Amino acid sequence: MDKLKMHTPDMSQDNIAKIQELFPGCVTEAADKEGKLRLLVDYDQLRQELSDSIIEGPQERYHLNWPGKREALITANAPVAKTLRPVREESVDFDATQNLFIEGDNLEALKLLQESYLGRVDLIYIDPPYNTGADFVYEDDFAESANSYIKKSNQVDDQGNKLVSNTVANGRFHSDWLSFMFARLRTARNILSERGVIFVSIDDGEAANLLKLCNEVFGEQNFLANIVWQKRTSPDMRTAISQAHEYFLVYAKDATTAKASFNKLPLSEEQRKNYKNPDNDPRGPWVSSDFTAQGFRPNQMYTIITPGGAEYSPPEGRCWKNIESAFQQQVAEGRFWFGADGNSVPRRKTYLSEVEGYVPWTWWTNKEVGHSQQAKKEVNAIMEKAEVFSTPKPIAALKRMLEIASSPDSIVVDFFAGSASTAHATIEKNAEDGGKRKFVMVQLPEPTPEGSAAHEAGYLNVAEISKERIRRAGQKILQSDCHPDWNKDVGFRVLKIDTSNMQDVYYTPDETEQRSLLDAVDNIKPGRTAEDLLFQVLVDWGVDLTLPISSEMIQGKKVFFVDDNALAACFETGVTEELVKELASREPLRVVFRDNGFVSDAVKINVEQIFKQLSPMTDVKAI
Repeated sequence: MDKLKMHTPDMSQDNIAKIQELFPGCVTEAADKEGKLRLLVDYDQLRQELSDSIIEGPQERYHLNWPGKREALITANAPVAKTLRPVREESVDFDATQNLFIEGDNLEALKLLQESYLGRVDLIYIDPPYNTGADFVYEDDFAESANSYIKKSNQVDDQGNKLVSNTVANGRFHSDWLSFMFARLRTARNILSERGVIFVSIDDGEAANLLKLCNEVFGEQNFLANIVWQKRTSPDMRTAISQAHEYFLVYAKDATTAKASFNKLPLSEEQRKNYKNPDNDPRGPWVSSDFTAQGFRPNQMYTIITPGGAEYSPPEGRCWKNIESAFQQQVAEGRFWFGADGNSVPRRKTYLSEVEGYVPWTWWTNKEVGHSQQAKKEVNAIMEKAEVFSTPKPIAALKRMLEIASSPDSIVVDFFAGSASTAHATIEKNAEDGGKRKFVMVQLPEPTPEGSAAHEAGYLNVAEISKERIRRAGQKILQSDCHPDWNKDVGFRVLKIDTSNMQDVYYTPDETEQRSLLDAVDNIKPGRTAEDLLFQVLVDWGVDLTLPISSEMIQGKKVFFVDDNALAACFETGVTEELVKELASREPLRVVFRDNGFVSDAVKINVEQIFKQLSPMTDVKAI
């Protein structure tokens, strides 16, 4: 019986497999640094395959580089042998909700989500640390010592002799931040759907670097916008030039697909007021627009005679938007406005009834989407405390992202959850339009500083603020006017990142002494529950972590069923052949047992044969 691997995918091996598909002769078996046989790339052969295009040595090339980049790439690709442990007592509506809250390091969380959410997420929004040294959510003062930076960037040799004539210290304030973001963005890209987009908040401090970094991770061709958000309502008089803005940098997994699926924004009341009906057109209010286009097209260069007898030709360098026959057809339909006297320049009508919305642009004013102070007031009001979180984003801005880039059934991810504004906005948007968007929030349990308002209010870490805000926001929204089709899902499953449920010998048998083998007969760590094991199996098998879970007592043993028959799991000991046969008769898609859970070796040996006979389509595994 095959065992589950019980760790996240090794992305470097996946990348080698992709090279193998393109160039089979360039991948070989060889011993790695630890002496283990693995698939490795034959770079000499790969160079031969790419001999007319490969860049080597000191040849100039355009790329982004910094000390620590290689380590960040290794970090992004390396697997983690960790798990997600469910915490029912901190969850809301654990059994029915479709939402997740993951507590722990976000890079580990992204790796643990890789298989369950691969290519499924339509919208990611993150508000990462801004590299200011002042944000209490993460330690974001990434400045290295000058000596450490100089050595790491090869400006001195092992004896401390300078290798370059002029050392530059500025980079030490950026390198670790870039490494920090690089690993997370690379991993996050894998969970984006083909129509998926990511919005990243940033200020001027790292905006230029983030743009280059995202070009490398997502591809420059998938850049969509650099949105400027007006975050302040009044200038800061303490500075030479007051900063009034931040950015939302927007990239797509595939720009062509993302653009095609973007939604237009509904017209505001102010925009609707621009539509009038001075000629009592039966089709209702309208606005008029210029009928010329840039360029010269011979069949669109003609003279228009207005109802009042005035003649107009296109201005120099422009032509009319349509050929003459199409223009005449639209005039016959009453779609042109020539002014009250019939002698004005022809303008084409657009009717309010025909407008689906407007294309969003890159300037988001605080009047439209809120500002920093408003965001703080939103958090303080719902938490009934003052200043429990210092840098939230306004709900209106996040709802605009949802309006633009999500559909009613999208999955929304924020792996720098902070005060959980993204979860709040998602629930509120669902309540307004009846959507069934699901959210996945990830937050490190970063301690709040002693003496801070959050700490004094009883929130000892940021994750506690996040969870409590979601609980309170959900209850408040349920009491408001909600769309009749909304499923009212304001719950979330809390999953905490922890070490694997498996004993260390499971991963490092070569380091285990013979005398300790008897202690490892049970390969499960003490204190881990059956539900802990179930969620590690869900992660390992790439099963949706929000699927409904039920349990039954069969032959005196507790058996879990995920999404009815998608997965059956029994982690008890003393499993008999009768129990195995009963499970096989239900024909689950997958079934998993504890490796040492069978009543005898004979039963363990017969398990696969029983399923082959009674349920040949079932995938059988053990832990």
